[in-house]
Amino acid sequence: MPPKAMTSADLRKFIAAHHIDATILHLDAHTSTVSDAARELGVDTDQIIKSLVFMIENKPLLVINNGTARVDRKKLATLLGVGRKRVKFASAEQALAITGFVVGSMPPFGHRQMLRTLVAPAITRLDLIFGGGGDVDAMMRLTPADLVRVTGAEITDLSE
Repeated sequence: MPPKAMTSADLRKFIAAHHIDATILHLDAHTSTVSDAARELGVDTDQIIKSLVFMIENKPLLVINNGTARVDRKKLATLLGVGRKRVKFASAEQALAITGFVVGSMPPFGHRQMLRTLVAPAITRLDLIFGGGGDVDAMMRLTPADLVRVTGAEITDLSE
């Protein structure tokens, strides 16, 4: 039986325990796309971050990109020293098992396990960013500095 999914309540506890200056915002609509989230929040699409779980030779890796930018799997493979075919998106089931959060609600931290995290440089140039808030109708507002501090992220360009 798969473990129960974590929620915004679990994320809120993580935020408090780690003294993160972040706010969970519950919205009136599901924000399954970057455009939907930006529209609901009234912000630019570049301010919306996506937490993407990849599997590289059975090891999870979190890549955080922003806006509508796509991850270049060839760049990711080169960075990791593996062939491009070894870089795969985690399935929704794998992502849930690894992070504890359902795809579409996944925050960039507060997961079941600490993940090696890569962050796109464009994110660090923004004042405020918005990522998954732990529920499909929630987003989290935070600063790029807190994102990098909490995740221990490596800043590297992996966008197409």
